[in-house]
Amino acid sequence: MAVAALPQVTPPTYHRIVSPTLQVPADEKVSVPVGLLACQRDPLLREITTTVVSATVSQAPTPPSNGRKSKKEKAAPAPSEPLIEVILHDTVIFPEGGGQPSDVGLLTCSDGDRVWSVVEAKRHGGHAVHYVRSKDQSADAALRAFMPGTRVGVALGDEGWKRRLDHTCMHTSQHLLSAVLDSRNIPTLSWSVTAWPTPCYVEIPRSMSADELASVQDEANRLVFEGRSVYVEVEELHGANTSDQAKLENGRAVSQVLPADYTGGVKRTVIIEGVDRSLCCGTHMPTIHNLQLFLIPHTESVARASTSTARLYFFAGPRLLHHLGATHAALTRTAGTLSCGPPLVPERVAQVVEERKRAVKRGEDVEAELAGMIARDLVAEVVRGEGKVHRHRTDDAANPLGLLNAISMTFAKEAAARGDAPPYLVVLSSSPSMQTAESTSVVLVFGADEAKVKEVGDMLKTKLNAKGGGKGRWSGKFTGVWREKESKVVDEALASLIGGVSV
Repeated sequence: MAVAALPQVTPPTYHRIVSPTLQVPADEKVSVPVGLLACQRDPLLREITTTVVSATVSQAPTPPSNGRKSKKEKAAPAPSEPLIEVILHDTVIFPEGGGQPSDVGLLTCSDGDRVWSVVEAKRHGGHAVHYVRSKDQSADAALRAFMPGTRVGVALGDEGWKRRLDHTCMHTSQHLLSAVLDSRNIPTLSWSVTAWPTPCYVEIPRSMSADELASVQDEANRLVFEGRSVYVEVEELHGANTSDQAKLENGRAVSQVLPADYTGGVKRTVIIEGVDRSLCCGTHMPTIHNLQLFLIPHTESVARASTSTARLYFFAGPRLLHHLGATHAALTRTAGTLSCGPPLVPERVAQVVEERKRAVKRGEDVEAELAGMIARDLVAEVVRGEGKVHRHRTDDAANPLGLLNAISMTFAKEAAARGDAPPYLVVLSSSPSMQTAESTSVVLVFGADEAKVKEVGDMLKTKLNAKGGGKGRWSGKFTGVWREKESKVVDEALASLIGGVSV
């Protein structure tokens, strides 16, 4: 993951407690409530030493953290190893919330020998609960390791830090983007942190033009280049400082409010200096400096039963750097394939597409000419014989049945134009040049008598185990290697019809 140049430490002015009676709990027998956690007070802090408050065996595996539930909930599979729910006095591992997925990290026992993986953290009421994987350990052993009062180290680790940095940059950029959109009377209905490295998105009430998107991006990046600071104000939560959620005329929610099950007693406001104030429990960078924003230059419409919205996708921070690197690498590879410089790729691609169109047209013309030649030859053979004929060919085209259909249609026209053509029954088959047990050959049966066509088709289904059907003409597929004996089966099916073909 590429990393942008960001502050090394969080300024002391980042976290501001504005209620005179509110403070971070010092009693290590109780957990710091969500809203005052170390990861929320200092988003750049990677590890601390703290105390276990409680530990229990998880009754069910926690689902993956993506901030949303699937439309069709499925029963979670049984865990391959026990999960322990651990509540700590404080933590640098963020529990999911505010649209931001949870962090992952590590717990280290006081003896320093045992390291435990935190696969997810969730908010239960006002507590941050760590889901700890008890790898190679029994649940009882894990519970003994996390006895209340035990000192443990809690850290993000390398992978956890990369994940945190990505989520934090995208979350802060979302606040900035939503603020600029709001200044244009375009509220943010929701947002999503998608899986790395795809772009995240905000959902808005309508689509936007290219000029509007360019204007929003320019304004957001102007504020980024000014290096506006970000800080957090925390106050005690009570009835007077809570508000109902604003809604649009269609009933869709506009602003975020505290979850109904939150019991931490803290109201947390994230502020981008001079730009935005939003209730949020997520982790945020202490500045928007170096968080350049790139908007995908189109919006995606989302239709629902009673509303229609749009999604605006964006990159920032490490995701933007990854996107630029991956895009440049793809462009360079494409330029190498096309034997041109990167600036000439669009022109060369257009040229290749045009050449392919002409090649496809030439192929279609040649195929039509070939179909006509084969059809005329078959008509002559029918006239010379009893009206029954089988023709097998080798064809590596992507759609061999298309050529067989073209032959049949041309045959019908040629036969109708001749006065001496008798009633006919024709079987066409085609197989690839290189065959295996999984290869597919196609068969087409057509003729002047639909009953005879169906009769031959039924015989091929029985004797060749072919799959197919149709009305007026019969088409099917044979799986396996088409050899001389398969052609013989077709010939015998035609020969088994008593006499000629009636009209």
